[in-house]
Formats: sequence, C-alpha cells, structure tokens
Amino acid sequence: MSVIEGGADEGTEALLYDVIRRLWPLHRTIVRAVERELEGTGLTAGEHALLDALRYHGPRTVPQLARSLGLDRQPVQRWVNHAAELGLVVTAPNPAHRRSSLIRLTDEGTEVMRGIQDAEAAELRRGLADLSTGEVRAALRVLDRLGEEFRHLADGSRVPSEESGNPEKRDATTPDAAQAVIPPATGHRPAAPAHPTDRPTPTEGPAE
Repeated sequence: MSVIEGGADEGTEALLYDVIRRLWPLHRTIVRAVERELEGTGLTAGEHALLDALRYHGPRTVPQLARSLGLDRQPVQRWVNHAAELGLVVTAPNPAHRRSSLIRLTDEGTEVMRGIQDAEAAELRRGLADLSTGEVRAALRVLDRLGEEFRHLADGSRVPSEESGNPEKRDATTPDAAQAVIPPATGHRPAAPAHPTDRPTPTEGPAE
C-alpha cells in the first residue's frame, strides 16, 4: 500500500514510511507516560484524552468526542460515565438536539486537567527546548495530512485539505453530528491515543 498519490519522489515516500513506522511505538510510549503521570488520580489514559478534548473544544456530545478521538462510541461513553462518577464531567442540555446531551467539564474537572497539563507542559519545555515553533508546525502539518490520507484509505471518504486537523469543521459536515449523546491542552498536550487504555464501568449510558 502506498500513501503517496503521485508527485512525490522515492526519497519523500521512504521518509513518510519512516514517519508511519514510528507512530505506533510513539503512541504506546505516550500512553505509558500519561498513565504514569495519572497514578493516584483514578483516571486512565483514555479518560485523560477525553477530558483534554473537552477542555480544548468545550462541551461536546459523545459521538462528537468519539469522532475527534478516532474511536467507537462505547468506550467513550464508559469514560464519560467514570469521569462523571469522579465529579469531573456533567451532562448539559444540547440546544441543537433535545435528545442529545452535551458533556462538559465541571470546575473540579477543569482544575484537575489544568494541574496535569501544567506538569506536562513543564516537562515538554524542559525536554524539547531544542525544537523550534516552525519545526513543530511542520510536524503538525505532516501528521494532519497523514491522518487525512489514512481516513480516506480506511473509509473511502476524503476530507478537504482545508478542513484537515479541524475536528469542528469535520463535525459540521458529518450527517449525524447533531444526533450525538452526553458530560480538554493546546500545543503541549499529548496525542490522543488511537486505542487508549479502557476502563469498564458498571453503568453505561446509551450511545444516543
């Protein structure tokens, strides 16, 4: 399978495959690092990703959260249920759809994420001080383009380039964006795991 659709030389294609080969071990390393940071909080890496999405994007429905994290609704709903048990998120009415609740952070949830992400930011500033803003922006562009291409390969749909990397625009064009159900750091936040650690809970709300 080639991720290049013409126009790129063999050297560029080889480099892109090198990027792709590094993504899975990088993902697992990030998950382990986040889990270590979360010891004693009662949160999993997946729940951290959920709370980060809410802090960054604001209140969202479960389907919107699932799409932004690249996951099915069921594990996201379980994370929402557990975060609600911990008092970190609550449901709120959704003006766009009466049968679909929004999930939002509580004040406690916001404070918990601020503390975690302040510590993460300090570590990243210390460990990655040699990277320039331009290098980080270039990395984001490459990752966004790879994500766009692999979404196309996975489901046959292609997101326009100008919408790549913007989950809000993707949600707006997705047919069931308003049908979603119900309770967050920029720049320095860890990448949301593609298959993060899951935590089952005894109660699980409906997916819609």
